[in-house]
Amino acid sequence: MKKELNYNIDDLLVKSLLDEATVAEQMEINQWLSDSDDNQRYFEHFELIWIQSKRLAAHSNVDEEAAWKRFKKRTQTLREETPVIPLYPKPAFNFLKVAAMLFVTACVGWIAYVLLNPGNSQQLVTSSGTRTLVDTLPDGSIVTLNKRSTISYPAHFTGSTRQVTLTGEAFFDVTPDKSKPFIISVNDVTVRVVGTSFNVKDNAEKTEVIVETGLVEVAKKDQSVKVSPREKATVLKSKPELVRQNVEDHFYNYYRTGKLVCEGTPLWKLVEILNETYDANIVIENDQIKNLTINTTFDQKSLDSTLNIVGETLTIKVEHRGELIILK
Repeated sequence: MKKELNYNIDDLLVKSLLDEATVAEQMEINQWLSDSDDNQRYFEHFELIWIQSKRLAAHSNVDEEAAWKRFKKRTQTLREETPVIPLYPKPAFNFLKVAAMLFVTACVGWIAYVLLNPGNSQQLVTSSGTRTLVDTLPDGSIVTLNKRSTISYPAHFTGSTRQVTLTGEAFFDVTPDKSKPFIISVNDVTVRVVGTSFNVKDNAEKTEVIVETGLVEVAKKDQSVKVSPREKATVLKSKPELVRQNVEDHFYNYYRTGKLVCEGTPLWKLVEILNETYDANIVIENDQIKNLTINTTFDQKSLDSTLNIVGETLTIKVEHRGELIILK
């Protein structure tokens, strides 16, 4: 496949990262992501470079033209390793070219910094793809990645901190070390701990941190909040405030334990979790049943089996219409 055919998907991904993609374009991106695991991995690496470029661009005091040549060589290698299917056969519009140039400008600082500082360039990247994945970090900390999540970290933690970058969702069990805080960068949110266990989830709407043990500090710009066990901090993308709340359920654990524990859980909440867990499209047709509660534990059951139990328990009907599942 000719490598130039990949330029249009790169331009669309840039528009999405800049929040400039139209609804139709975002739908095409989502379709492309669902076509194959290779496409998903390509996007994860693409997004990771984007995120790290914003954090490290300040280090760029070098020949940008030379750095850009190195960047093109690196992305060429990535395309050869992960072929993708073009969305459009025609040339990109001028706007897309401008967006791509913005991406290049942001990346040059990071690429130059990495290439000219070998000691800092030994970054390891772990992506989970379509299943959960457990990884051990250089300090012995254990991280469990939910599907479609990626973590980047150095081969060796040097200096005064242990810094990693996350996209998606992961549970961390951090090895205690008071002399070297553990810091997670999730877009513009920073999670700082010494030694504890907690879950971090990031999506298009918010970043959420749920603490199981220890004390976690969550910060965004000049705001910060300390979160204790059985508490969570929520950072909405649309608002600057950090909100701390008590944790009411254990659903955040489902991808680690394989269990969905319902304790007086309203049906609408369970449907949200099932849609996320199984990539399903379940809707509640009758508003009168939305707040019916269920008390049971679904232990590694299939979606059909789970819905059958829900239907029998709440005396409701489960109807399949193609990929749409209707509860009524």
